[in-house]
Amino acid sequence: MLRVAARLFLDVGYRGATLSALADRLGITKPALYNYFRSKEDILAACYRVAQAAVEDHLRDVEQTGGTGLDRLRALIRAYALGAMDDFAMCLIRLDDRDLSPEGQVTIRARKRELDRMFRTTIEAGIADGSIRPCDARLAAFAVAGALNWIGQWYRPASSTSPETIADEFAEQLSRGLASGS
Repeated sequence: MLRVAARLFLDVGYRGATLSALADRLGITKPALYNYFRSKEDILAACYRVAQAAVEDHLRDVEQTGGTGLDRLRALIRAYALGAMDDFAMCLIRLDDRDLSPEGQVTIRARKRELDRMFRTTIEAGIADGSIRPCDARLAAFAVAGALNWIGQWYRPASSTSPETIADEFAEQLSRGLASGS
């Protein structure tokens, strides 16, 4: 049910998606949806939880990565890129959080701040160990996250390029400009 909802959000946008359209895609009645969810925002919140769990799994693996700050940044970029190519994550990346309730906005924005903090602290660690050239870690984190989030705008699962290849290329390209000695 959630995968179909995520695909609907991707196809027509969150604002354009209706519970009636979701019920039609699922082959159930609209009242039947209310047995599972109270609102369209509740469905989006459930999609968000699935996406967040997947990203957190990838990020836990990154935390186990040893090496320099640059090594960890490459691993973080790769993990985030892989996560960004999942239907659940893509519908959140494309979401304008202003369409949500104030409570929904708080939740989404808090998670975005946490991801920003991860990128910044990893970049700062690389600056401290000399593997990343001195720079404004805040701006560098914004640049990296912006490029990664754009994947959710253009990536299509039917692409001839595998998610792993895309993630590897993004990790290489985005970290190269920050590497000391580059």
